[in-house]
Amino acid sequence: MSQLSIAWCRDTLLPQEEPPEGQGGIVHWLRSRLFNSLWSSLLTLIVLMLFTALANAVFPWLANSVWQADSLGECRSILDGQPGACWGVIRERWPQLVFGFYPQAAYWRPLMAFGLLFVALGPILFQRVPSKLARFSVVYPGLAFWLIWGGSLWLGVLAYVGLALALLAFTLSRRLGMGLALVIAMMVAGAWWLRGLGPVAEMLEQVVAMRLVPVSSRDLGGFLLSFVVGVSGIAMSLPLGILLALGRRSSLPLIRLMSVTFIEFVRGVPLITLLFTGSLLLNYFLPPGTSFDLILRVIIMVTIFSTAYMAEVIRGGLAALPQGQTEAAQALGLDYWKAQRLVIMPQALKICIPMIVSTFIGLFKDTTLVVFIGLLDPIALSTAIRASTEWQGIYWELFLFIGSVFFVFCYGMSRYSIHLERRLKTDHH
Repeated sequence: MSQLSIAWCRDTLLPQEEPPEGQGGIVHWLRSRLFNSLWSSLLTLIVLMLFTALANAVFPWLANSVWQADSLGECRSILDGQPGACWGVIRERWPQLVFGFYPQAAYWRPLMAFGLLFVALGPILFQRVPSKLARFSVVYPGLAFWLIWGGSLWLGVLAYVGLALALLAFTLSRRLGMGLALVIAMMVAGAWWLRGLGPVAEMLEQVVAMRLVPVSSRDLGGFLLSFVVGVSGIAMSLPLGILLALGRRSSLPLIRLMSVTFIEFVRGVPLITLLFTGSLLLNYFLPPGTSFDLILRVIIMVTIFSTAYMAEVIRGGLAALPQGQTEAAQALGLDYWKAQRLVIMPQALKICIPMIVSTFIGLFKDTTLVVFIGLLDPIALSTAIRASTEWQGIYWELFLFIGSVFFVFCYGMSRYSIHLERRLKTDHH
């Protein structure tokens, strides 16, 4: 009986061929995407008409822009009755919009702090950046504070000494229990910052003086103020939100009740109310003569507000994980904190990436609310510019410039979240 050789699958690939006629090119794309039905064609035509009308109204205004003008009157005389944008206000007032009333001779300090921010974020956001730079990421907050506000460098250095003492106290007292060790660590750090930091800094300053000219918080404004409040709130709300989410899911009734009460209370109060509380009411609860910087109070309130929302976002990611992940971590012999750090939290954060970035974007845009408590954010400065005699009556140019800067940074965060989702995607269908 002869054996037949039957090929069950092809061992060579067919050569690539051109698509059938009418199934490729721009005409097919337009027909399949924009004109594939009556309603789709109608909506496409309506949108095209709207875009055409918008372009006809905006393009001549932008094309006839004036940059070399020192006042709105001079700009209008150059335009001679023709419609056109007067960008001279941006050319003349951009330092005020960016830095507020920060001393002009010290512009290099916030610019250096802004540039070093990307160096500090490199090892956190990107895999290809050397991990050794993570040490600089730890040092950066104190360095940025010193660059922007000035004063003695020893204050920032000794603040890190307080963190080191807290870590040492936590390590030595960990056998007493995680909660008690955290309380001891916070007490040690607080005692150092309140009692030891100031005298030791003055003594070291007399030995080796390392100072920059101090800049008052009232001089900070514009986008510099928005970046300081926004970046500080973003950096602190994520770890605090993780702890609060774990507290809400804790098996200890007291910790769970405190976490739930904090989250629900803060989420039920508008941010502007917290800002007024930080700027007006907080001083009543402090000892007489205590000076508490207004921007620091705003950062604390913005962080508290964002932390409550971040905790709910992360709790949703934790709830989305199957119970088998926790059981698998327990089967490996991992304790609670190792299981959260190595197994549970990485997966939960990956699930929550879109909502985490959305919360960050909302927080960054909400920094403009500080205008209601007297801080000079870009919106407040634009109002002051429009009230001046040179630029009284100008509107669109200032708001378009401010909106464009916010859009660039918010869009950048959005694109990075998409990149991070693709990089961490491990499921293939």
